[in-house]
Amino acid sequence: MSKRSRNRRRDDALTRVIAVVNDKGGVGKTSVAANLAGQFAGAGYRCLLIDLNRQANLADDLGFRGSDVDDRGAGLLGSVIAGTPLTPAVDVRPGLDVVCGGARLEDLTPVMVSRLQHHGREAFRVLGDVLAPVAVDYELVFVDCPPESTILTDLALAAARWVLMPTRSDVGGLVGMTLVADRFALAREINARLRLLGVVLFGTGTRSTAVHGEVRSAVEKAFGGNSPWFETTIRHAERSAQDARRLGKLAHELEIAAAAQPAWWEALRMDITAPRLSPTAAGVAGDYRALGVEVLTALQSAEENERDDDRRGAAGPA
Repeated sequence: MSKRSRNRRRDDALTRVIAVVNDKGGVGKTSVAANLAGQFAGAGYRCLLIDLNRQANLADDLGFRGSDVDDRGAGLLGSVIAGTPLTPAVDVRPGLDVVCGGARLEDLTPVMVSRLQHHGREAFRVLGDVLAPVAVDYELVFVDCPPESTILTDLALAAARWVLMPTRSDVGGLVGMTLVADRFALAREINARLRLLGVVLFGTGTRSTAVHGEVRSAVEKAFGGNSPWFETTIRHAERSAQDARRLGKLAHELEIAAAAQPAWWEALRMDITAPRLSPTAAGVAGDYRALGVEVLTALQSAEENERDDDRRGAAGPA
C-alpha cells in the first residue's frame, strides 16, 4: 500500500476524533468530554474517551479510579513507545470505552522530547497512528487534554479532526483559549484537516448576555471572524458538581438518581442519613443534552459540506 493510501485510511479513521482542549485548568474540559461521551453512549453511539491528563480526572467522573481497569496511563504510554494500537478499557459504561490517563503519563513528555529532536514536529503524529486502528470501531472519539502541557496538547491536536473548546468567562479561561489558538495554528502544519468545531461557555449564568458577548468577541479575535460558537452554555451548579465527583456519576445519571430519591420528609421518617442529591442535576443534564444535539448537528453539517466539496472537486470545472 502506498504512503498516500495509508494516510488516507488514517485520516478516514480519525474523522470523528474531537480534542476537548483549553490551556487553562478548571474550565470544564473533563466534565464536557465525560458527559458528552456518556450521553452519546447512552443514546446508542459507540464512544471512546482518551484521557491525556496525568491527574486522570476522568477516573473520578466515571467512578473507576483504583479499579481493575485503571492502569494509570500505562497502556497509553506503552502504545506510544511501541507504536502499537491502543487497548481501551471496555464498557466503563455501556457503549463507552476509555483509554486511561494517570501518573504514568509523566514519562510521556521526555519520550516525546527525544522524538522531537530526531523527527521534528512529525513526531506528534504518533497518537493518531496508534489511535487510527481502533478509532474505526467508534462513532465518536473524545480526547480530554490536560492544561498547561503543550507537548500532550500537540499530540492530541495532531490526531484530532476537530477541536471543541470549553472556556469560562474569566481572564484565565480566555488566556488559555488564546494559547490554544497558537497551538492550533502550529498543529495544522502537520494536520491540515484540523478544524474548530466550536467553543462552549462553561460554568456561567444562563442569562449573562453581556458576558457571553464579550467571550464571543474574544473567540473571534483568537480564531478569526465567524468562529463556530455553541449557543448552549453549561450552567454553574456547584452542589451537582460535588455530587458527581463524589459518586462517580455523570449529570444524566445524577438526574435519574435525584428523581428516584424519596422526598425529604420520607427520608426523615425512614431515618435515611445519606446526603441528598441536588435537584440542579436535572438542569445540568439538560444543558449537556442540548450541547450534544448542537455538537452532532455541527459534525453532520461539516461532513455534508465536505462531501459536497469532494463531489464538486471530482466533477472538475464546469
